[in-house]
Amino acid sequence: MKTPTDLKPSPRIGLALGGGGPLGGIYEIGALRALDEALDGLDFNNLDVYVGVNSGSFVAANLVNQMTTAQLCRIFVRNEAEVHPFHPDVFFRPALKEIGSRLLAVPGLFSTALRRFINNPYDQSLLEALTILSQAAPAGLFDNEGLHDYLKRAFSMLGRSNDFRQLKRNLYIVAADVESTEAVCFGAPGFDHVPVSRAVQASTASPGLYVPVDIDGRFYVDGTLHKGLHASVAFEDGADLVLAVNPQVPIDANAAVRAGTMAPGELTHSGMPNLLSQSFRTLVHSRMKSGIAHYATDYPDKDIVLFEPTRDDAKLFFSNVFSFQSRRMVCEHAYQMTRRDLLSRADELEPKLMKYGIRLRRDRLEDEQRTISTSLYGEMLPLYVAKSRQKKAAGKGRIVTGLENVTQLFSKAE
Repeated sequence: MKTPTDLKPSPRIGLALGGGGPLGGIYEIGALRALDEALDGLDFNNLDVYVGVNSGSFVAANLVNQMTTAQLCRIFVRNEAEVHPFHPDVFFRPALKEIGSRLLAVPGLFSTALRRFINNPYDQSLLEALTILSQAAPAGLFDNEGLHDYLKRAFSMLGRSNDFRQLKRNLYIVAADVESTEAVCFGAPGFDHVPVSRAVQASTASPGLYVPVDIDGRFYVDGTLHKGLHASVAFEDGADLVLAVNPQVPIDANAAVRAGTMAPGELTHSGMPNLLSQSFRTLVHSRMKSGIAHYATDYPDKDIVLFEPTRDDAKLFFSNVFSFQSRRMVCEHAYQMTRRDLLSRADELEPKLMKYGIRLRRDRLEDEQRTISTSLYGEMLPLYVAKSRQKKAAGKGRIVTGLENVTQLFSKAE
């Protein structure tokens, strides 16, 4: 057992969240809820530095704006599609302006192709000349301006801010400059004037899927192009310990078949989107592992603790993020997977975390009946009873204990 004198003086703790699209964001919220319950001495709304890329930028921006892990979970435990942005109307709104401008360019491009062929028919065949029409393909199919609009409203509420400079804690959102290919940390000096909502929009703009986001005359897309996890940004900001959540891992099809979560050949025959996803996940995960391996050399006195899905579980890979039932399943699945990971690594993690004044709650991890829902109901029960007693004392009511009334309170809580 560490004594108080063994603790690092005022250690700085950071959180680094990876990408993975809307599904990855849901996974992160479930995993963070499990960490929040199991790690005593840690307040996920009051860490020293937050770093997010892609969907991780959305989650990090909400945490630094004092949205608790319990509140984030309620977004998915309850179907609040009209209030929160996880529905197709926001994420898959066609980029009509971009598509329209490309279509208008087709006649000019066709004329250019014919002119080149006629002027020099021996240089290119007509078919080769017509390849210039590829420029008519839109830069992205969808417009995620709706996400920016939602976050702009959400971060304008009392107690929140859409301005990096007014946040109580450091927030860095990573995106990639399309033309220079450089990674940019919004929130850092020189880039902290950009609204948080616009930075999140840029970081979540996956190439080909979303139109690049124009910020100050530069165009930005998903920062995952550089790294799947930018924990080094937190270390450079002075963090001594970084907790990292990476939702984006490639599926090991053979292991998934053995685990019973996938049928033989299911991945190969599931269509182009899943094959592209598998390829992208493999590339990102490989680079992330290589980067983490260098942290021991680059930051010898610092620690990183990584949480990610197991590679034999296809439930997360094939889930439909816009199905309420699937969202609830993914959130719960991430919660339970992270709890099992913490418990299996408890002997390794306890001394590492103790250096930073963090205690691992094995009692909660060993509770096999615990779920996101039961933990949230338990959180609200003392408040419900206290309010009931206040009403009774005032002669306006009586104490009623029962799941129905706790559920009613839960449904009204934010």
